[in-house]
Amino acid sequence: MDTLRSRAEILKLARLLDVEPRQLAFLEELPAEDVRAFRERSVAALFDDAPGILDRIAAKTKLLPAGIAAAISQKALGPQLAAALAGRLEPGRAADIIERLPPEFTARCCHHVDPRRIAGIMGRLDDDIVVRIALVLADRRDHLTMGRFVGHLRDSALLRILPRLDDTTLLLTGFVIDHPERLGHIVELLGEERLTSVIASAADRGLWPEAMAVASMASGEQRARIASLTAAQPEARLDSLVRTTAEQDLWESLLPIVAALDEDELRAVARLPSLRDRAVLDGLVRGVVATGLWAEFLPMVAALPPTARRIVAKAAGALSDPDLDALAVGVEKQDLWELVFPLVELMNDGARKRIFELPAFQERAAG
Repeated sequence: MDTLRSRAEILKLARLLDVEPRQLAFLEELPAEDVRAFRERSVAALFDDAPGILDRIAAKTKLLPAGIAAAISQKALGPQLAAALAGRLEPGRAADIIERLPPEFTARCCHHVDPRRIAGIMGRLDDDIVVRIALVLADRRDHLTMGRFVGHLRDSALLRILPRLDDTTLLLTGFVIDHPERLGHIVELLGEERLTSVIASAADRGLWPEAMAVASMASGEQRARIASLTAAQPEARLDSLVRTTAEQDLWESLLPIVAALDEDELRAVARLPSLRDRAVLDGLVRGVVATGLWAEFLPMVAALPPTARRIVAKAAGALSDPDLDALAVGVEKQDLWELVFPLVELMNDGARKRIFELPAFQERAAG
């Protein structure tokens, strides 16, 4: 899911650098992990070289009662400087001060705090404070800041926050979560009814890319759960998912989700009108060639109606020699020939001849 991960990383980097995301569009050509590494180095550059005066103020703050320090932060420092100061304090001391600040002010500070300090501070805050701050951030539609914090929240706080967030907020926050390894657990905390509502909202509000990113970051079990609930959506919603994927070339994100479906669910998806569209199927084949997701793709091809299978066979047979060779190598590597042979049978004589002459196929036949 590099395309979607890159989008999320660029949004987070743009917020960190206080620039418009479009100014960083050139980074879309880089792997998502490289963009993330650049963001992490930018965090270090921005926060590690803080003026020495902050450390002197932090030292003096230790001498003040927490209530007085909170009043000074709010009245004299403002959100940005107060957040910078919080990053120089011991987490326990920062939490003592935050608990005496209005949630609205703290929410404004959250955007400016050193992301590396979040875990230590959040772990010392009372759930009531955490819930109030989260709801203010949600009201402000500050999904990027919520994405920084949500991975550090205790279940006791999450169980109070999640029911009070709308579906759009859940999707947009999950899309930019800083700790994706926590996402599967958060999905688990959502009941089936709520998760179904979130999936429906993804279709109705044009948020399928964000929903696919969330599903792809979830654990195998949770991804299968999301996939099944998605397959149960009405045909029009499912069709909009496939068309969005085709328009934005996001097959690398959708195919692993489709691969989690059982046979009945897969057949239901394969009957979608969009998967009879030649342009969609041609793009799907190109997407599979680019990503090498043959194991995820071929079972779906087997479930397609005959007309759609012939379109796929024609598109595959028209691939360039290097792409055909990559197909054969990928199929051989994963031992997927049984799924490929029915597709080859639908190709014209010229395409079949090219397939049979491929080194990988010759090695298979010889073996």
